[in-house]
Amino acid sequence: MRRGIAATALVASLALAATACGGSDSGDEAGGPVTITWWDTSNATNEAPTYQALVKEFEAANKDIKVKYVNVPFDQAQNKFDTAAGSKGAPDVLRSEVGWTPAFAKKGFFAPLDGTEALAEQDKFQPSLIEQAKYEGKTYGVPFTTDTLALVYNKELFEKAGVEAPKTWDELKKAAATIKDKTGVDGYWGSTQAYYAQSFLYGEGTDTVDVDAKKITVTSPEAKKAYGTWQGLFKGKGLHKADTTADAYAHIQEAFVSGKVASIVQGPWEITNFYKGSAFKDKNNLGIATVPAGSTGKAGAPTGGHNLSVYAGSDKAHQEASLKFVKFMTSAKAQETIALKNNTLPTRDDAYTAKVKADPGIAGYQGVLSAAQPRPALPEYSSLWGPLDDELIKIAGGKVSLDKGLGNAETAIAKLVPDYSK
Repeated sequence: MRRGIAATALVASLALAATACGGSDSGDEAGGPVTITWWDTSNATNEAPTYQALVKEFEAANKDIKVKYVNVPFDQAQNKFDTAAGSKGAPDVLRSEVGWTPAFAKKGFFAPLDGTEALAEQDKFQPSLIEQAKYEGKTYGVPFTTDTLALVYNKELFEKAGVEAPKTWDELKKAAATIKDKTGVDGYWGSTQAYYAQSFLYGEGTDTVDVDAKKITVTSPEAKKAYGTWQGLFKGKGLHKADTTADAYAHIQEAFVSGKVASIVQGPWEITNFYKGSAFKDKNNLGIATVPAGSTGKAGAPTGGHNLSVYAGSDKAHQEASLKFVKFMTSAKAQETIALKNNTLPTRDDAYTAKVKADPGIAGYQGVLSAAQPRPALPEYSSLWGPLDDELIKIAGGKVSLDKGLGNAETAIAKLVPDYSK
């Protein structure tokens, strides 16, 4: 999912403008090492140092390859790469959000990796993550980091109230009321963002679109029931009202880590920040459970994360060097290092070592990954959340009705997938 990139990435932006990409203008000297460029889209402050250290380790072991590291702000990277690839000036390797992978593959910007060195250990990766890196039967990325959403909760507050982690949204409502009565704090605070509301759709056995039927389903009876449940969790005892401000994400996060709300739905990219909060100085106070189920009994959340993909426009020498680099960065050893340093979830089972699982946050999220639902290989899929983001905040704030808001979203989504029926 989205990670906030520090505004101080101005230096990285300047470096980006000056960086030679795609191999043809890489600054390689005759007879010297091949220089490949890697655009990393991670948090420049909290995560990038770990990747930079791994780059140095790779270069030390591969004297014939140099890696030009560039940290690109996540919220700018998709458009920057799209522009650069269209002009044959893209980096050799991109840390691609899973939703971008099929979109860039469709445009021919990514090289298929099946049978290459980069996927030599394909069977070590979680199968659902490999599937999520595919487009039209070919694999265009190696899973680098993964994530999903979970119900995270304050064990101490739950124990004081005498309640357990709820398995359904109805149970959550009851637990929130009890927590309010017993502790004085709200039991749950929900998000208005479409990504966070996706679990409600899964709980009713539906999605924004039906890819197989090529049909928009956001106004189907199942979807309306799902969003009705989501809307109902902003009002009631122990349920915090919807925050429709631009800083809602930060407000919800701060309330949780300071013990002012007992549970929220959140992803593992916040594990480090959980531990910085006063409520979780004891890491074991952090409870992690599968997102509650809907009326169908189904529970789950969207799978997020990033792949490492290779630019199709690079020449043979740069692609070969890139494949070797991708294999190194997605190896079990590198994945373990990344997990320990950045508190992110490995994408391969053999990287969940005893050291990694000693972190209760990572171990907890590993336990809910089996309920995560991969996104369909629809290039436009991630963009479908945009119209819903616009409308759900209006619905939550009482500015439009549920039916009107979903209808508006359906109209906007139809423009993104014009060959889909309503």
